[in-house]
Amino acid sequence: MHETQKQDCHCIQGIHCEVKNCVYHQKDDKCEAGKITVGPTFAVSSADTICSTFKAK
Repeated sequence: MHETQKQDCHCIQGIHCEVKNCVYHQKDDKCEAGKITVGPTFAVSSADTICSTFKAK
């Protein structure tokens, strides 16, 4: 990746997202949302969770 591309990306560090049909998805499986919300509060395993920030392209 070029240095200018790194500076232009406003991706959340440490977030790996494979949902390519989300408006916040960037190449290399990065997330460009300002923040993410994951729920629901009653989840007992990762299979029970969802990203509430998801928006379809």
